[in-house]
Amino acid sequence: MTLNTRKLASLLVLLLVYSNQLTAQQGVVKIEQDSDITKLLEYKKDVKTVDLYKIQLDFGSRSEAELLKQNFQNTYAQWPAEMVYETPNYKVWVGNFSTRLEADIALLEIKKKFSKAMVFQPKKED
Repeated sequence: MTLNTRKLASLLVLLLVYSNQLTAQQGVVKIEQDSDITKLLEYKKDVKTVDLYKIQLDFGSRSEAELLKQNFQNTYAQWPAEMVYETPNYKVWVGNFSTRLEADIALLEIKKKFSKAMVFQPKKED
């Protein structure tokens, strides 16, 4: 190979390498979503549909239940907790599980910190 042929070959290789980079495109994808969609999804989670299962952590006085609920929420933020009054006790209920299996799986995790927890199916409101 002559010197000119080597220079030409080197130049072609460089052009091929850089031309690939020059044609690459970069972009940013921005998804805009109406804020009502998030509200509807939260509402859907809270709506009492067909057979839902919950986990009861424990029951007691109002102050005990409030403390229990706060402790639960600090430990397990992924499940909603609510305090319910059923004469004469306040109870702390967790989650809206659509299947018993889903509730049992959550119960295994929750029982690590809340040993009195149990799965139940609340009475349907007519």
